[in-house]
Amino acid sequence: MGAPQLELSIVIPAYNEAKSIAGVVERLAQNLEGQGHTSYEILVVDDGSKDGTADQVRGLRPQVRVVEHPYNLGNGAAVKTGIRQARGALLIFMDADGQHDPEDIPRFVEGCRRFDMVVGARGRGSQAGWHRWLANALYNYLASYVTGRPVADLTSGFRAMKCDLARRYLGLLPNGFSYPTTITLSLMRAGFSVNYIPIQAPRRQGKSKIKLLSDGTKFLLVIMKICMLFSPLKIFLPVSGYLFLMGVGYYGYTFVTDHRFTNMSMLLFTTAVMVFMMGLVAEQIAQMRSERAEAS
Repeated sequence: MGAPQLELSIVIPAYNEAKSIAGVVERLAQNLEGQGHTSYEILVVDDGSKDGTADQVRGLRPQVRVVEHPYNLGNGAAVKTGIRQARGALLIFMDADGQHDPEDIPRFVEGCRRFDMVVGARGRGSQAGWHRWLANALYNYLASYVTGRPVADLTSGFRAMKCDLARRYLGLLPNGFSYPTTITLSLMRAGFSVNYIPIQAPRRQGKSKIKLLSDGTKFLLVIMKICMLFSPLKIFLPVSGYLFLMGVGYYGYTFVTDHRFTNMSMLLFTTAVMVFMMGLVAEQIAQMRSERAEAS
């Protein structure tokens, strides 16, 4: 694949969005041209839609390209296809349901001059109910712990980054909705700069395709997976500390009640030490993997 020749590639993964996609693309094109962008493309990746989503935008404008999956592979898979097919030096990812405002794009482009990735951070009013806001707050807290840096919106799909950097981490991205989680944590743990820009995203029309329970569990597993890849001691250390405190507590209880040191206390202390040592080994492996990746 040759070097990017365009300034911008707007990647829009779409699945059964026939009712909204044409309006989203037309509004996006008008805003881009109104902002003075002439070197751009709008890349719509139809992820096996059954409602004719691709037909709504095919031939709509010369700058619009449509790539179709033969069947539904997942939101993350559509994003990965967009990254592979993009011809722009800078990638901007947007949803197909009209929640993201094209007027925010200049702030993303300007932000990418200083930062490796820029993410649109949604306020509480942009969340689909208190339960979704609470779940996102939990994800943001866990991600901040993993990366050691504040994460304002872990799951936002409105973001911008350089094409070569996106392709560098392409192999880590999952096929489901957790791709924003993976790319954010991967870049932060690898030492790249990420900036958050406040945005307002209106409630989407229709029902969200994200399932709170199943996809939420996947988000948590992705956070743990990235933590194990880049900073495993942040998982091993709390577990080791918990086992050690359990051993201390149980020893205190048996000392007061029976005046003896039990086998269970010894087991808890020994397990705590073993988990801690495993964490140190995993941390060294992660460090060596990171050094090899940087060298290549």
